[in-house]
Amino acid sequence: MAIATGATSTAAGGPPSPTSTARAGRSRSSGVTIAGIALRTPYWVFTGAVGLIFLAPIVWTTVASVAPQAGTNQVDGWGFGNYKTLAGYQAGIWVYLGNSAFVSLLTVALTLLLSLLGGYAFARFRFPGKNILFLVTLAILMVPYATLLIPLYVLLNEVGLDNSLVGVALVLTMFQLPFSTFLMRISFEAVPRQLDEAAMVDGCSSFGALWRVLLPAVKPGLITVGLFAFLAAWNDFMAPLILINDTERMTLPLAVSNLRGQVQGVVDYGATEAGVVVLALPCIVLFLLLQRHYVRGFMSGALKG
Repeated sequence: MAIATGATSTAAGGPPSPTSTARAGRSRSSGVTIAGIALRTPYWVFTGAVGLIFLAPIVWTTVASVAPQAGTNQVDGWGFGNYKTLAGYQAGIWVYLGNSAFVSLLTVALTLLLSLLGGYAFARFRFPGKNILFLVTLAILMVPYATLLIPLYVLLNEVGLDNSLVGVALVLTMFQLPFSTFLMRISFEAVPRQLDEAAMVDGCSSFGALWRVLLPAVKPGLITVGLFAFLAAWNDFMAPLILINDTERMTLPLAVSNLRGQVQGVVDYGATEAGVVVLALPCIVLFLLLQRHYVRGFMSGALKG
């Protein structure tokens, strides 16, 4: 009876009853929900398939590192025999992990410092030849990485940094600076100039405005630069191969490569897979922790203006 009355009053031009209004709202929301699901289903399917494609090698390697394999230290049953082989190789995995951590952290620190100052200078100051200098900095990206390692080895030998982890970190920093400086420049340019101008009016110097005002604003860009620098230094194989001669100063990728064929050229796949898992774990954890800032750092230049 109430439904009929509501329909009659609506047809007569009166206000709709609460029952008819609620029913119309539910029908519209259900229609929007069904349409939204229909539109988003291809996206979910595509991203899920891409995620599986990228996760499959990691899962396969992790399972294979603990699975029984002939010719490895894990023959009978599932276990961590391959990890024991990796841990006891030559100087030990902790030495190689420490070397990789030292090179990676020093590379990150130098890259962050230099790209922060360089990006700030290119974004906020005017000086003769600024654009030409910026293009020359970016031109380093066009030079093949391996072609510069031998000249850099000779240069490091002249200054006493050959066979040194510090020398490796300096080389890796040099190759990270062009992209890092570019990213920091667009991060600073995405911040309104009025912020640092107001800070300078209040008595801050250029460095004070950078430290107190601009640094928090470009934090996503800094995190992106640091993450890229860490991943590049942690996984780099070529620079330690050319620049390091002492087995106790090898980084983990170089040690895993040498472990791969330690017994008469026979490949120890189990220990190699264990080494790959150990190498990948810090990168995965860092990316998962910092992915939100990583995306914001890349979007900072796109959102300018």
